[in-house]
Amino acid sequence: MSKKKKHIKPEIEKEADYYKLKKNAVQELVEANEENSPVVSEEELRKYYSKSKLNIPQWAKMLFIKFWFAGAVCFFFIWGLGLYMADVLDTLFVTAIAMGIVTDLLTNNALRFFERTEGENERWIMVTKKGFSSFFLNIFYSSLVLFFVYSIYSMINAAAAAASGQPDKVVLGVEPLLFGLFYLLVDLMFIEVKHFISGVIAKVKQGAQ
Repeated sequence: MSKKKKHIKPEIEKEADYYKLKKNAVQELVEANEENSPVVSEEELRKYYSKSKLNIPQWAKMLFIKFWFAGAVCFFFIWGLGLYMADVLDTLFVTAIAMGIVTDLLTNNALRFFERTEGENERWIMVTKKGFSSFFLNIFYSSLVLFFVYSIYSMINAAAAAASGQPDKVVLGVEPLLFGLFYLLVDLMFIEVKHFISGVIAKVKQGAQ
């Protein structure tokens, strides 16, 4: 007696094919690496970025982050500790250390967090090197920037005092918003100088080769 041929229902066949398709997709995902993965263009990647109603430029976000953290350090350390420190140099010393720590641990990491591609926002960072040494480099760099910010305040107040004829008059006091703006401008100035020098060195190396 011959065996009857089994008939598979179409619904079951579809489910089996769907399972095979999913199994193959999972296998390809597990075996994926930089060598066998297809190259995806930047335009294709932008299709999957989350879109908000406020289309804020990337550079504006970077500037605001740097401005905000600088103003926050002014609020907590210059305003917060200024009443307990009689000497201005002591306040600047503590603020420089705090600014370096905040820059290394918070500001730079926040800038990297908003990167769409790796290393995209490093052009907004002075000390791009990661690791233990960047901690001390950022403290040194923050001390340098803070010195220039303090000089800006001193020159403005000295010019205003000379114009008014009152040597002891302080026209411009330190507050978070203007301090953050001054710190941001000086920081950007140093970063632009860094990029300029790096560009000159790169051109010299290309010419030598």
